[in-house]
Amino acid sequence: MKNTTKRALVATAALALSVGMLSACSNGTQTGDDGTADNSDSSAAKIGLLLPDNVTERYASADKPYFEERVKQLCDDCTVLFANADGDASKQQQQAESMLTQGVDVLVLDPFDGKAAAAIVNQAKSKNIPVISYDRLIDSGDVSYYVSFDNEKVGELQAQALVDRMKELGLPDDSGIIMVNGSPTDPNAAQFKKGAHSVIDASSLTVLAEYDTPGWEPPKAQDWVSGQVTKFGKQITGVYDANDDTAGGAIAALKAGGITPLPPVTGQDAALSGIQRILAGDQYMTVYKAFKPEAYQAAELAVALTKGESPKADATADTASGVAVPSFLLTPVAVTVDNIKDTVVADGLYTIDQICTADYADACAEHGLK
Repeated sequence: MKNTTKRALVATAALALSVGMLSACSNGTQTGDDGTADNSDSSAAKIGLLLPDNVTERYASADKPYFEERVKQLCDDCTVLFANADGDASKQQQQAESMLTQGVDVLVLDPFDGKAAAAIVNQAKSKNIPVISYDRLIDSGDVSYYVSFDNEKVGELQAQALVDRMKELGLPDDSGIIMVNGSPTDPNAAQFKKGAHSVIDASSLTVLAEYDTPGWEPPKAQDWVSGQVTKFGKQITGVYDANDDTAGGAIAALKAGGITPLPPVTGQDAALSGIQRILAGDQYMTVYKAFKPEAYQAAELAVALTKGESPKADATADTASGVAVPSFLLTPVAVTVDNIKDTVVADGLYTIDQICTADYADACAEHGLK
């Protein structure tokens, strides 16, 4: 699995070479979270980065800093205008309009709502501004590029890990599980769900109930799982959960409901809290999507587009409406307690010290993280 993440990094480096040595742009500054402040030199190349929410740990800890880092490396004085929609499609629309008014040369957009964000693409197109759909695919055929992971594969990895773990535990083939899916407005969530069902439906497991979590909000996932615990109790022998943040809510509900031992619970995003829960034995697995090569890929494309270049994509992905978009799709990796060191630590996502705080010191020692 370590080799998989290395391949993703190599693919990103190759694109950087294809873009070539990009010359530095004029002097500029970056905005705050509202995306409205702009004190930059009007001649500077401006790149807008729009992220969807603050409930997902990865956006602040990985995507934003890695994206800005790579832009800085390629174009020392380029301006990155940043805004986070905080789970509000209307707010994201306003932030995008503000950036277009400020004269951005490229928009890198991770949509809160994949369908609603098509209006942003339309506005950008009217100004001849290219849009890179980042991590989540916007439902628009006018997107210039899509940078993400094989999202159906993410769901397959999660579900297969759950099926295999339940077999290892000697549970009956028709054991009951619940499914905590992602946000109904997130196009990726539908792909995770499709991939998961392709594995679960082929097994003999019984899906007791499933839920699409609005806005990926952990409290909503926790409330729903609490209700299922009341209804099904110990019939719940496994939990498919689409990401680590909502998995945290699900696990809290299971504990509060007295479900012991905890059933295996899946996750995604390799959030620090998720990795720590895996070490503690509360969560079984997560899916690591190497955020650095993903953010770097998007940054490299954005800088290339400011120079009038059009790097060749190595894949395509279909929007919800069936339009093929040039894409760069990286490979996700399943992470359990057995390969934390060879994945998220080896890639530098987290240090041992960050993972092995006082609360997790014993678990780290037990699993050789030192």
